Amino acid sequence: MNKLNVKNNETAIYGVGGLGEIGKNTYGVQFQDEIILIDAGIKFPESTQLGIDYVIPDYQYLVENQNKIKALVITHGHEDHIGGIPFILQAINVPVYAGPLALALIKGKLEEHGMLKQTELHAIDENTVLKFKKTSVSFFRTTHSIPDALGVAVHTPDGVIVETGDYKFDLTPVTNTPPDLQAMAKLGEEGVLCLMADSTNAEKPVWTKSERYVSDSVRKIFKRVDGRIIFATFASNLSRVMTAIDAAYKNGRKIAVFGRSMEAAVVNGRELGYIKVPDKAFVDANQLKSLPANKVMILCTGSQGEQMAALSRIANGTHRQISIEPGDTVVLSSNPIPGNVLSVNRVINELEEAGATVIKGYENHIHTSGHGGQEEEKLMIRLMKPKFFVPIHGEYRMQKIHMGLAEQCGIPKDHCFILRNGDVLALTKDSARMAGNFAAGDVYIDGNGVDTVNEKVIKDRQLLSEEGLVVVVATINLKDREIQSGPDLLSRGFVYMRESGELLDQGRKLVFRTIRRAMNNKNASEKTIKKAVINELSNFLYEKTERRPLVLPMLIMNNTNQK
Repeated sequence: MNKLNVKNNETAIYGVGGLGEIGKNTYGVQFQDEIILIDAGIKFPESTQLGIDYVIPDYQYLVENQNKIKALVITHGHEDHIGGIPFILQAINVPVYAGPLALALIKGKLEEHGMLKQTELHAIDENTVLKFKKTSVSFFRTTHSIPDALGVAVHTPDGVIVETGDYKFDLTPVTNTPPDLQAMAKLGEEGVLCLMADSTNAEKPVWTKSERYVSDSVRKIFKRVDGRIIFATFASNLSRVMTAIDAAYKNGRKIAVFGRSMEAAVVNGRELGYIKVPDKAFVDANQLKSLPANKVMILCTGSQGEQMAALSRIANGTHRQISIEPGDTVVLSSNPIPGNVLSVNRVINELEEAGATVIKGYENHIHTSGHGGQEEEKLMIRLMKPKFFVPIHGEYRMQKIHMGLAEQCGIPKDHCFILRNGDVLALTKDSARMAGNFAAGDVYIDGNGVDTVNEKVIKDRQLLSEEGLVVVVATINLKDREIQSGPDLLSRGFVYMRESGELLDQGRKLVFRTIRRAMNNKNASEKTIKKAVINELSNFLYEKTERRPLVLPMLIMNNTNQK
């Protein structure tokens, strides 16, 4: 392996993304010249990562070893597990294996990127076995908040590596496809070398409630509400979408779907047989006005307060087809993701001010997590009985708690490993050791996803948002050591120019002296002059205002002789 200390008789496991974080799930299991990749996800940007659409892993290690990659297998269809597929396939050519729903979602992504025809796609289920020269891959059914969730077992000469994917033990799922405990127990009986397990809810000492529990609560709401219902949830939570549609249909309500991702989810759910209501149950926006309020359910995106999602536009009155009416009930069937609380509260306030009643979250029993709590995490460990344990899909504190649970279940502390992205764990039948690491940082995707953005650009954007910008404009003749016009200072987001004339005038005089001094240096160049202007003006403005705006010199170099 590239600059790694992995021996020929060892199996290596690592995360390209997904370790010490929520999102970017991309894991590798490698034996000699065969690599099995598990998932290729994205992470959504933090509030400080301005203008960024997605964060993906650095795929450089995979690019350098792409001739060894045999398969990219997908556990389920959520963005943090499939969102990176168009980007990873731009970097490497690898066949993709996924369950029916995940495959439908992946096809939609590849079609948007113009990559569908050139990608090798294969449908799998819990009975599929992929066989390669030295390794093989089998699957087992799990339950999550989206159908067709699978765990992955990679069979190597050293032993079986199990990656759980996202899971909970929902024994009464609305899809009627419960987790296959027998298959998990069989893997455990035959021997699992290492378990790589989801750590998302490791902080919660609970058994996560079944989706059926939410389904019962939603049905009660639909029976008692007499006005129009607007139901907002994650489009990716198809189990919840199924619940809402089924409750509406059984209570005689017509269903109108809004939001691009929600429309796609409903189409995929119907095509794959998860949503089983007839065509006549659905109406478009034009038909809503002709229906009584108690015969309507509007299904939409925006439960996280996303500014451009359907619910936000309905709440603030900018939606072209729907506005809040007195008597409306809005059901927010999700819990705010950390960082989205303010946005969600803003939308709730706007909805209430417009006259709607809002029913939300855990307190009304209309949301449950798709991830198992501590009790389920311990059950997974007991079923698999692994020799070694690696907590994945979680921030460090979650991984640490999950490792403690593994110790409670009898796995020795020195057989448990908390890895960071790029760390490599080398395994044999009887041993595990750290075997180096490779670069596995973040890559920022901006705009249409073609261009990546580096850390310097992110820092500049943060600086602009916090401190503002000062532009310095001047025309200089370096050959004759003359300032031919300017300098002029323009402020944007720093100070209001009409009220800061004295400060800007002092700044202009300082820049004039700085340019003259810099030009008189025998090694003067446009670069050295700009550097001097940035340093001097930045220090001056900080001294006067205790703020450091981004200083941008725009020097027009006019080196022709003047007559």
